[in-house]
Amino acid sequence: MRRIAVVGAGQAGLQLALGLLAGGYEVTVVAERTAAQVRGGRVLSTQAMFGPALRIERAAGLDLWAGRAPAVSSVRSVLVAPPGVRALEFTMTLDDPAQSVDQRLKTAHWLELVAERGGRVEHRTLDRAALRELAGRHELTVVAAGRGELAGIFERDARRSPHDVPQRSLSCLYVHGVGSPDPATEPRARMHALPGLGELYLQPALTLSGPCEILLWEAVPGGPLDCFPDRPGPAAQLARIREVLGVHLPWEAELWGSAEPTDAGAGLYGALTPTVRRPVARLDGSGGEVHVLGIGDALVLNDPITGQGANSAARAADAYLRAITAHGGEPFTPAWMHATFERFWREHARHTVDFTTAMLAMPEHLRGVFGAAAAHPAVARRLANTYAEPADHAAWLAAPESTAAYLASVGQGAADRS
Repeated sequence: MRRIAVVGAGQAGLQLALGLLAGGYEVTVVAERTAAQVRGGRVLSTQAMFGPALRIERAAGLDLWAGRAPAVSSVRSVLVAPPGVRALEFTMTLDDPAQSVDQRLKTAHWLELVAERGGRVEHRTLDRAALRELAGRHELTVVAAGRGELAGIFERDARRSPHDVPQRSLSCLYVHGVGSPDPATEPRARMHALPGLGELYLQPALTLSGPCEILLWEAVPGGPLDCFPDRPGPAAQLARIREVLGVHLPWEAELWGSAEPTDAGAGLYGALTPTVRRPVARLDGSGGEVHVLGIGDALVLNDPITGQGANSAARAADAYLRAITAHGGEPFTPAWMHATFERFWREHARHTVDFTTAMLAMPEHLRGVFGAAAAHPAVARRLANTYAEPADHAAWLAAPESTAAYLASVGQGAADRS
């Protein structure tokens, strides 16, 4: 039985570990916190899982919240002309519903499943020396943790990293009691774009206390939406949100009169620099060198503006699991590690980086797509499903010429039908 260690207990690490256990591997998971500590802590993300990632979870028997988590089939998008003017709006429809489950709920349960299914779980924080010792005892060690001392073990790939500073200041809040502008359409996500200021997303989700809404601010650093530098607690954060909504999105502010935070850990703040790192780290020591392979956010860290984090992690775990299984009894060499990541990069990860980079910059031809989406439901639908399958970005959004050709075809089609 081959011995594999997974460091990190998020979407990528736990999904991979559970897949390996199902395949008969001996698995050790190293997690900083226990399941109880995860459930009782601060929210971890603003995840929304799209159809392709959900199908992977379902195939693995890990979509344990279907029927309880809201199934979101559409997004109401509004372009805001400051201050507080709805300049353009349209509905984006997903071919397959999306689903958001509080990562505290999800990963805590998956962590317990690892132990229940015969995996070894160690609760500790690793430094480089401890990671090297762990890797020396296993045939393959996969690092799914991108924080703390281990964040620096994988070298930044400057050629693939589009930014060297954060593009947005981030804050989110899980809430109960937000009203709906059109209850008949629920559950529906809402997205507001404020050019030059940032974006606001409202995502129906399932949290520890039941259905809720997740509010995510994507604020341009230094702008009026970047108003949480002191990181207030959930109650004060909610009060400030109401104030900002009243100025910039008054129609949204009207829906927040009865809102309240879901729990004491409902708020989250941060700023991240979108980064791609090289997939293999070498750890030297007295017993010689060992190599470890990265996965998920440890290697490809995207701004959450396109919702790719958990989706990309799920697809990475699936790709790595298939590669490990296909490798049979052969040694997990650095060359194999590089090849495994490069295959995933070509097939998926590069598209998430390109799509996210474009949405952060919003070039002129992409702004034109949003205008066309308001006039043509087919454009709005394709845009929605590019979030679910970012590889489609290359086919119609990556270059102005491709976008123009597609929009012309849609316009001609509409003219032919009239």
